[in-house]
Amino acid sequence: MKRYFGVLVIVAGVILGSVMFYRRLSSQAQEAQREADRVKIQSDYLERVGWMRSNPDEESYREELAPFFKVYFDQVNGHLDRYKGNKEFDTYLQELERRAEGGKDEKSADRKAVYEYTRKVFDSFRNGRYKPLWTATDRGMRLDVIGADVEMVQGTPQVRFRLLLWGAQREMKDDGKVKKMMTSAAFDTMWKLTDAKGKLVGEIRGGDPSMKTDWPERYISEFPPQMVLGHYDMDLVPSEVSKMEITFKVSSRASTGGTASATYVWKVEPVPSEWKLGAGETWKDATVDERPEEEIDPSKAAAQDE
Repeated sequence: MKRYFGVLVIVAGVILGSVMFYRRLSSQAQEAQREADRVKIQSDYLERVGWMRSNPDEESYREELAPFFKVYFDQVNGHLDRYKGNKEFDTYLQELERRAEGGKDEKSADRKAVYEYTRKVFDSFRNGRYKPLWTATDRGMRLDVIGADVEMVQGTPQVRFRLLLWGAQREMKDDGKVKKMMTSAAFDTMWKLTDAKGKLVGEIRGGDPSMKTDWPERYISEFPPQMVLGHYDMDLVPSEVSKMEITFKVSSRASTGGTASATYVWKVEPVPSEWKLGAGETWKDATVDERPEEEIDPSKAAAQDE
């Protein structure tokens, strides 16, 4: 009997090993299929998005936004159904909470804020509510101003310009251990403020936006690819400001060496009253810069030409 028991143990071990090997192969095959399906969805998206980035007609661009994103998210939902994915899209948030509980992430609150900022835009895509306040296209990239609302920033009311850039050049770096997306999108922005007669009241310059997120898929893997998010916070402007010209310049360098330099000019007239200081209030951090009188006041230059 002992002799047969030893044989039975060996047979049971072989069967158990075969079952485990089969399950491992099955799991690997399932993962390969899942990844292939994900890549197919992204490939289909990238084939269609070129028109959305370059469409010069603002009206048709706005009309096509909802159906464009519907196709993408129908595919995403089908993928999540097939492979039992997370339809709450909060995998990153769950990981943050686990790390915070273990005391391993001192910047958990900052990371959560970026996730929530990204999630807000993602949900607007998914629910068909994405309606940019202003949009323009140049050099194959599109810049959307998602919103410009007055918010309290460290106790001070400021205008928050929320931006979304489509189509910046990027490249995935993978050393076998860590994947890192390298996105090229350098901003240079200027606000030119004038009164009702065209006289220069002031200028504001800004570099890269705050909370710049150049790889949103890091936070939500299903986020539409090749987008950059960020915002500018602008102090309220003097009450006499009637016109505002905002020039956004974006430089994006391809891995092959070429550079796309795009310029977008948004002319705001009249400037909303909620963006302004009260009568008699002045900029707290304003600095004085000497300029030729004719540059500040165009009417002076016209008088000199007569």
